[in-house]
Amino acid sequence: MAGSHRRRHAGPNASARSARTRIAVIVGAGAAVVGAAGFGAYSLLGEDEPQNSGNALTAPGSPDPVKTGPPSRKEAARAAGDFLTAWAGGRTEIAAGMTDDRKAALAGLTSYREDAGVGKVKLTPGKPKGTEVPFSVDAEVTFKELVKPWAYNSALEVVRDRKSGDVEIVWDPSVLHPKLGEGERLRTGPKDAPPVKAVDRNGVELDPEKYPSLAPVVANLGERYGAKAGGTPGVKVWTESAEPADAHDEGGKKKKDDEKAGTPETLLELSEAKPGTLKTTLDAKVQKTAEEVVSRHSGAALVALKPSSGEILAVANQAGNGFNTALQGSSAPGSTMKVVTASMLMDKGLAAPGAPHPCPRYKAYGGWEFENVGDDSFTIQGGTFTESFTASCNTAFISMAEKLEDDDLTQHARDVFGIGLNWQTGVTTFDGAVPVQSDAQMASSLIGQGGVRMNPLTMASVSATVKSGVFKQPYLVPQELDGRQFAAAPRTMKPETAQSLRELMAATASYGTAAEAMSGLTGDVGAKTGSAEVGGQENTNAWFTGYRGDVAAAAMVPNIGHGGEFAGPLVKDVLAAHG
Repeated sequence: MAGSHRRRHAGPNASARSARTRIAVIVGAGAAVVGAAGFGAYSLLGEDEPQNSGNALTAPGSPDPVKTGPPSRKEAARAAGDFLTAWAGGRTEIAAGMTDDRKAALAGLTSYREDAGVGKVKLTPGKPKGTEVPFSVDAEVTFKELVKPWAYNSALEVVRDRKSGDVEIVWDPSVLHPKLGEGERLRTGPKDAPPVKAVDRNGVELDPEKYPSLAPVVANLGERYGAKAGGTPGVKVWTESAEPADAHDEGGKKKKDDEKAGTPETLLELSEAKPGTLKTTLDAKVQKTAEEVVSRHSGAALVALKPSSGEILAVANQAGNGFNTALQGSSAPGSTMKVVTASMLMDKGLAAPGAPHPCPRYKAYGGWEFENVGDDSFTIQGGTFTESFTASCNTAFISMAEKLEDDDLTQHARDVFGIGLNWQTGVTTFDGAVPVQSDAQMASSLIGQGGVRMNPLTMASVSATVKSGVFKQPYLVPQELDGRQFAAAPRTMKPETAQSLRELMAATASYGTAAEAMSGLTGDVGAKTGSAEVGGQENTNAWFTGYRGDVAAAAMVPNIGHGGEFAGPLVKDVLAAHG
């Protein structure tokens, strides 16, 4: 039969089972037996089989010998008919008592009616094949006012208990349905949260067919806001773990993780889900541009947002595996992190745009010797902090490590830029990490390596914070929809620091490492490049973050090379069209 079978043998209760009264309604071959709670079952036999058929002759007054060997075809047919008749008639305790595992069978048969909502059922046995008896199921599934017919085929196996000689049904969940496995049950009700029809800030529908990067975003929005957006979930019959029994409520929303369950499988749909409409902060025009630019490089990801408000305007990924790198990625950001580090150094009075800040070829710290990327001529003797920043000099930043505490960068990234706080964007995001490290790893963090982890969302937020002078938590779903609390940075960088940082990023966009990518852009612009080393990769990950007007954006392209060359043009085109 379909599914796996456990051949169970009689235990301490064998004698009790052998003494039980079997309920059989035999009316003739092919005749229907109508049960009190259902359509009924069919008998397999045309005549009663003698109870002692196959036994040896015994002396008068002697107990009958225990039958041995597999059940005969007639015995299998009779046992199956009795079981199916009791099941169809709603006599679950009697049906369960005919199996080799009464407790499990009673739970399964009860769940079939109560959890799966099968109120009426007609079970039609087929011709036995040895000890296996196939049967067809014609049922009605009911959920509230919904009623739908359900037809499928299953099978059961008949065995003989070796101690009592009784013929019994092998209990297995697949008796109820061939798709059921051990420890699973059938469930009928609203499955999953209602879907949503996401629209942009102007009411334009954000169809994932047109904006493929938004497929995981829209799915996530449905999970979180389907019901609030006015949608209704589809009603279905599906398989799930039998524990916990309250895994879903009537809204179809999971109450707890069901780690023990197999992969749920929908078996019947009673009604289709109806989406609600959810307004987002996205901008269809910006999203279209973002989709176009990330398509140039495999694995590219980009986020654009408004510095004045934190509203996310676009989320784009060019990833074949569907992972949302733009919002959930976690990678070293390389030298784009120097924006945060520079802010910290200037807040502490350790750097200023016009102050001397040399860039040596090498700088040792914590047992490591750091160097700059490029040829031996890449040094800035007697240079200023502006020159070191615009040239993205690693050693100029590493040289400050000896003047810092291990947790200085961690605190500044969190308290001023909101990195690592619990952002409530309305969708699932990774909000950056700057762990406390020491020695060489702490120095590496200053240039966006070590344990620092970011994504395009967090790096776009860094540029937005520089532009506005204050951290405003990015968000994609308006706060008023659910009243969630936005993350707030404990403090603001000093006003003079914010102004100096804007000057540094403007200089980098004008004549520094970001100049080529940002060429041609007018207005209030700023940018920073990054090339992050990743173990096991041939090339660095390319990073770029910048702003123009009231649009900030950041992009990452994996395993490709310099940020200004590969990630910069993606950000530039978004800023050129919408900044």
